[in-house]
Amino acid sequence: MMQLGTRWSAGGEPPRSVPEALRAEIARVEATLPPGQPAPSWTLTWLEGRPIAELDSGIEITLDAEGRAFATRFDPME
Repeated sequence: MMQLGTRWSAGGEPPRSVPEALRAEIARVEATLPPGQPAPSWTLTWLEGRPIAELDSGIEITLDAEGRAFATRFDPME
């Protein structure tokens, strides 16, 4: 089954399509963003049935094999 992704601004309410399992980690990452700067955007995509939330600033949140959310940093320009 194909699932379409979505985008939303950091600090805003994630769309209903964002799995509950990712929401706490998204909030934790957003709490570390510098105040007073334009909010980056999140992009939710799906890879092999797993959700991936990518922040424009280079943070990716996905689920491990046990279904726990974790964040990693990547270079969005690569």
